[in-house]
Amino acid sequence: MTHVPSWLLLAGLVVGVTGGTAAAQALVRHRFPHLRRGEQNEVATFLFPVVAVVYGFLIGFIVLALWGQVNAADQTARTEGAAAVQMTRGLDVFGKQEAARIRQGLSAYGRAAEAEWYAAAAGRTAPEAERALDRLHSAYGTIRPRNDTQRAFLSSSLSSLRELSSARTERLLEARTDSGPPPSLWMAVLLTSGLILGFSVVFGSERAPIHYGMVGAVSVLVAADLFLVTELSYPFLGEFSTSPEPLRAVIEVLSSPH
Repeated sequence: MTHVPSWLLLAGLVVGVTGGTAAAQALVRHRFPHLRRGEQNEVATFLFPVVAVVYGFLIGFIVLALWGQVNAADQTARTEGAAAVQMTRGLDVFGKQEAARIRQGLSAYGRAAEAEWYAAAAGRTAPEAERALDRLHSAYGTIRPRNDTQRAFLSSSLSSLRELSSARTERLLEARTDSGPPPSLWMAVLLTSGLILGFSVVFGSERAPIHYGMVGAVSVLVAADLFLVTELSYPFLGEFSTSPEPLRAVIEVLSSPH
């Protein structure tokens, strides 16, 4: 699912759920023609709203929780990028060699972190990014401030470096652990989705076009809900995910004339 384009995933779910439900509906109408008279509609009318409320509450709860994970991941990435950009400010107060070493380390880290973005979403890290971060720590460790201005900038930069390291660790942990609802919750989603579709199928109607249209509308709704849950399950993948744009900003700042 993680490598399927969003539009293809949505189309596949709509076609699969709608087609499968339509096939089940045709089978039910053919094998149990007495259901068309609607004698069971009174029971279905009573139970369907209850199931629909539980289904809506469950989907809403899951989508809200997953959207919170996406927002948290986005904030973590922004914090990492902002800390790196902040470290590029005022490098000229240090010596040319020291500034060049830090600038080179930041550039290497930005490129390596961006390159490992999608690998990190699958739980893998790039040694290049770790080495670039180690070189940054070493570069700042060799600086010996010669005046109050350098001391102030060094203190600020070290604070940003700690924030950068913390945000990177948090991002990698989020990418490794935020992988959607657990299997038990997926079973609850699929079970309630099946109940919704099942009640719409057994609902009696003599007029087949109206019945097929109603079941088709419910199927599209269920498919859209499943699409939302699937897409939001991976904060670092898909169209709804966060992006490595904050890390690209570091490279852009370092590439601009200074």
